[in-house]
Amino acid sequence: MSALGALSPTRPSRLPGILTALAVVAGVGYRLGLLAYAATPTNSDEATMGLAALHIARGEGFPVWFYGQQYMGALEAYLAAPVFTLAGGPSLLGLRLPTLALYVLFLLLAWRLTLRLTGDRWFGLLVVALLALGSDRIIKNQLIAGGGYPEMNAAGMALAVLAVDLAIGRPGWRLARWAVWGFLAGLMLWVDPLVLPYVVATGAVLVAFCHRELRGAAGALLGAAAVLGAAPLLLYSLVHGRNPLDAVLAASGANAAAGWADRLHGGLLLGPALGMGFCAPGQCATWQLWWALALPLLLAVAAATAWHTLCRAPAIPTDPATPAAGGPGGAAEVPARLAAAMRLALVLAAIGTLGGYTVSSSAGLTPVESSRYLSCLLISLPALLWPVWTVARHGLRQSAGDRRSVGRTLARSAALALLAATLGTAGHATWRAAETAPATQAAEARHAELVSTLRQLGVRHVRAGYWTCNRLTFATAEQVVCAVVDDTLRPGFDRYPAYRREVDSAAAPAWVAPAGSPLANVLDERLRAAPGSLDLVTIDGWQIYLPRT
Repeated sequence: MSALGALSPTRPSRLPGILTALAVVAGVGYRLGLLAYAATPTNSDEATMGLAALHIARGEGFPVWFYGQQYMGALEAYLAAPVFTLAGGPSLLGLRLPTLALYVLFLLLAWRLTLRLTGDRWFGLLVVALLALGSDRIIKNQLIAGGGYPEMNAAGMALAVLAVDLAIGRPGWRLARWAVWGFLAGLMLWVDPLVLPYVVATGAVLVAFCHRELRGAAGALLGAAAVLGAAPLLLYSLVHGRNPLDAVLAASGANAAAGWADRLHGGLLLGPALGMGFCAPGQCATWQLWWALALPLLLAVAAATAWHTLCRAPAIPTDPATPAAGGPGGAAEVPARLAAAMRLALVLAAIGTLGGYTVSSSAGLTPVESSRYLSCLLISLPALLWPVWTVARHGLRQSAGDRRSVGRTLARSAALALLAATLGTAGHATWRAAETAPATQAAEARHAELVSTLRQLGVRHVRAGYWTCNRLTFATAEQVVCAVVDDTLRPGFDRYPAYRREVDSAAAPAWVAPAGSPLANVLDERLRAAPGSLDLVTIDGWQIYLPRT
């Protein structure tokens, strides 16, 4: 046997790494294509974040919160503002480039965390492949700059990776890692509290394995960095004397009525399948709800196996000054006890997220749209699927003469079927989402025609519905300013009150309404009651009403 042949069995295969890289490229390429061809729908809420970014880029304002509310930090606006400056102006693509970068970071951190916790590069490929797919709900969560969702998953993964690296005593830049962990934890407290279960869970792992180090400079630095990250929230609360948690509870529907049957249906049946990317746009077929039935079982098995390993694995030193031995590629090996603790933490965070959503009224009142509140569950995917993967892969190694081989074969078959169903269902949902691209592009083209027509008509001020106003103002870079009205022509909810003041002071604002909408019907009725009071301009999908002066 040649020397090369003798060495080959001990040399790890490069195939899983190559396939993982291809999966990353496919996932990023899919999302980049959707952005480049305007195939992901936008709305006025995203435009509101874009307007905040525009104001930051111009130095006209530095908002703490998403305009019009007292919660959900405007981090995405601060990330997009430099892009607008470099590009010479605002655009939807410029607004979303930072969210795409956050997705890339999330994907790479998910791969890194999976390898840290399992050491199995084929399993890392599976996790990355699943996260490269993207249903309608997943794509909206990851790419639309509507506040909170694109950055939460990246931050949650980063907190878990940092916690593992700190707990194993990974050498180099330790104080910097402590500072980054604290800063991210504080930052997420400002941005969106939905990720707090993961902050608490990964923090508990740090306390359990690094409690001695936390008593010294590391703990002080972590605390200071956390205060710095949460500074916008803390300063706002001190200056205005308001508790953002009250606003969060009100927004979640805590004061609204919803029956427990509806909450359980939305929180445990519909929400998980939608929120984790297994459903078609805006709906779940009955067969796609199988994931909601499998999820509790996966949570229970993942928690039980992690706890079993945690109890049986030998204790590891809690002195971070003694790093673990180097593994393949120079990476420190993660002791089984630590890996089990982090997997258990991720499972408990998922349970906390799912439970918090289920008890909220949003799960019962708006389960389809509010399923985005479960987007953080993707952080727990490596922990959820690891026991299934272990059964599927280790089952192949059982001896044919083993008297329990039949049971193990059945278990392996069930595990393989579950993994295949997971990939297949997520792939089908991705395909259904891609099918909506032409309709979304057509809608964007109609909106672009609306913007062009208003500019040709010289319209500077308009009144329109909530879902039209800020989108129109952002698309024109504030060349057209819009004030919100409801379907009875009364003033509506203006997230940026300065726009209403400007429109109210204008001589003759126009009206804009989607064709066939209740607002358009009311304006048509006014036109019939007072012929000659308005000039109607109709374009594809839109109606513009120009007051005669």
